[in-house]
Amino acid sequence: MTMTAFIFVLELIGACAFAISGAFVGIRKNLDIFGVCIMGLSTAVGGGILRDIILGTTPPVMFTNPIYAIVALLTCVIVFSSRVRRFIDKRYVLLMFFDAIGLGIFTVSGAMRAYEVTASSNIFLAVFVGVITGAGGGLLRDMMANETPYIFTKHIYATASIAGGILFCILFPLTGRYTAMMAGAFFIVILRMLAMHYRWSLPKLEKNTAD
Repeated sequence: MTMTAFIFVLELIGACAFAISGAFVGIRKNLDIFGVCIMGLSTAVGGGILRDIILGTTPPVMFTNPIYAIVALLTCVIVFSSRVRRFIDKRYVLLMFFDAIGLGIFTVSGAMRAYEVTASSNIFLAVFVGVITGAGGGLLRDMMANETPYIFTKHIYATASIAGGILFCILFPLTGRYTAMMAGAFFIVILRMLAMHYRWSLPKLEKNTAD
């Protein structure tokens, strides 16, 4: 399998995973099928659009290769209209697992894309673009749902994306693209699931009720 095909397959899996995550936010907000599809689509391709804007890829890949949007929309329709919805809705851990998969895949694919379009190996740019690609869709989803973005409030989310992006950048020159991408993605998924299970969160100030 060529590198292009490898990344394409990973991104399709990530798009499906994020579409499921976004669709369920829409369902829990009691949106109609159009709203659910928009939620899922925004989560699935929003980060990629932000990535392409930052890297100067115009128009964004979503518009030149709409397969990602099509797959995301089909996933949303399936979730909305079948027993899949009831099955996943009762299993919060499974829903978070899909979200973690999307985060892991899009973080490393975004970082890889940064390396592909820039002449120099800029680790800061690669990690930054990776995090934007991975967490950007969820950020848009939560803003559209009128909720405080999940990445700012609960568990280890953007931090996991940053850590996985750094791991990818370290392994990339040592092991090659395939191993570095898989290792970075798996690391993010495992860290996210551990953070959810053990309720790991970054320190934050408790609200002073006397104020």
